[in-house]
Amino acid sequence: MPFNIDLHVHTRYSGDNNADPEEAVVRAIENNLQGIAFTEHYCYGASEFVRRLRAAYGAHIVICRGVEFSTPEGHCLVFGVDTDALGLKGLPVDEVVRIVSGAGGVVIPSHPYRTGNSLGDSIRRVKGICAVEGHNGCNMKRFNMKAVEAAGELGLPFTGGSDAHEPKDVGSCYTEFDDPVTTENLAELLRVGRYRGIDTRKSSTGY
Repeated sequence: MPFNIDLHVHTRYSGDNNADPEEAVVRAIENNLQGIAFTEHYCYGASEFVRRLRAAYGAHIVICRGVEFSTPEGHCLVFGVDTDALGLKGLPVDEVVRIVSGAGGVVIPSHPYRTGNSLGDSIRRVKGICAVEGHNGCNMKRFNMKAVEAAGELGLPFTGGSDAHEPKDVGSCYTEFDDPVTTENLAELLRVGRYRGIDTRKSSTGY
């Protein structure tokens, strides 16, 4: 049975919206997701609220933590490590990937072909990324398709995530894993690659 998890969700703790984390979890459960990953902007500590949500909802859904980290070249999703403790601020993406990988985590370029804050074709030269975010719920379809095509050319899997900044958008895109995901094995499963991004939006136009 597939394990579906939205790998890219923001709340008010990202500093650019008013979304309540608990409402995002409830929405994920309503959408029959098995997991949700909070990836607040830049700071791992911003998702400390996950501890409380796991206590309240852990019997119903897997709640993971990550970060949407900003490198000079563009944004990346980071899982499996506390980025706050690694001294990554201001480092180029190559160094971020090297340090995160050495600490047991994984790096996935987020919305790589969206205009602004994205790596673009730099993903083709960066060594060590484990996947590409292929389906992003805030992207136009053409940006997502370009990311999916690039992942295929690089021999990498692609993920899906809503990039939700409002609870109603949680689950618009998600990642379908072949294996059950836990808070402990997420990074390892992302390295293994037995998953694919899914876009549930009818128009897939985004903005």
